Amino acid sequence: MKRNKRLLVLMFVLLTVFAVGCSHKEGENVKNGFAAIEQADYAGALQCFEQAIVSGEDLETAYRGMGMTYMGMADYENAIVSFEYALDNAGIFAGDLERDINFYMATAYYKNGQPEEAVTLLDAIIESDKKNADAYYLRGVAKISMDDYEGCIYNFEKAMEYSKDSRSLKLDVYTVLADNGYEEKGRGYLTQLLDEEKDLSEYEQGVIYFYLQDYETALSLLENARQAAKKDEKGEIIFMLGRTYEELGDSNYAGVMYSEYLSDNPDDATVYNQLGLCKLEAGEAQAAIETFETALALNDPTMMQTLKYNQIVAYENAGEFAKANALMKEYLAAYPDDADAQREAQFLRTR
Repeated sequence: MKRNKRLLVLMFVLLTVFAVGCSHKEGENVKNGFAAIEQADYAGALQCFEQAIVSGEDLETAYRGMGMTYMGMADYENAIVSFEYALDNAGIFAGDLERDINFYMATAYYKNGQPEEAVTLLDAIIESDKKNADAYYLRGVAKISMDDYEGCIYNFEKAMEYSKDSRSLKLDVYTVLADNGYEEKGRGYLTQLLDEEKDLSEYEQGVIYFYLQDYETALSLLENARQAAKKDEKGEIIFMLGRTYEELGDSNYAGVMYSEYLSDNPDDATVYNQLGLCKLEAGEAQAAIETFETALALNDPTMMQTLKYNQIVAYENAGEFAKANALMKEYLAAYPDDADAQREAQFLRTR
């Protein structure tokens, strides 16, 4: 019943001229829920949205927020259900809000290992909005996970055609292609960036040369960018600069750089993760454990899976196999589709 109802909403989206904005009035609980999401307080967000539903606040918006909360928790099955409830409670006239919910649901389907379902939703979104760069990009990502290379490239090209920020998009496209065995094709987009964009910043150029594996040129450009950057702009630069030093074989200096940055910016989980990897490379497993656990305490939802996996590797390198095995069981309960972790778990069981 729920799936049929969702598809009816989608069909209506395709046949309707989308209204700009929406007339939904957010109640206090809904507002508090979205504020909690911004703070990565997902338990608090869920409580707010549940109270909003009980209190009779706008159900479509409340369930949308609940779905976003579950996505932050990497609970994609419950996210999908929540988005379906949001669409069940949509008004008669479909608009931008409904398209937004369908996009979130497509993302949840992809993250949940259901790319075919994601593509079905994205087909509908693109049918209603022929220049939706985000939908084309996500459809390209889903297509390549289905081994549809031609479909992937078609969608990536469309996304770049309609994107307002083709520079960042081309870097994302490169990463996806490289991760799926098509690095040479991805490099073509990076070279295109260097040839066609004449006002790239030194940081942007440095990142491109890093991915092109010209690390000496990348190092020079990124060092210049670091010197010129304001304090609140240095995080991404330090991250890429440290990675460049690592590729040049100087992980010790990269670690010093990460540590200096973190002394002034102690809330950057991404840089903590990279510092932990440097500690592992240097054979300092206990220091790596402490670094990953400091990062985990920051509760950055974008880094939790990576940090938890690296924490397990650090315990394994420290010879604490019982602890690593226990953490692996928790990890696989949360991320059961991680094939690398499944192989690592088999190894740990033999220790």
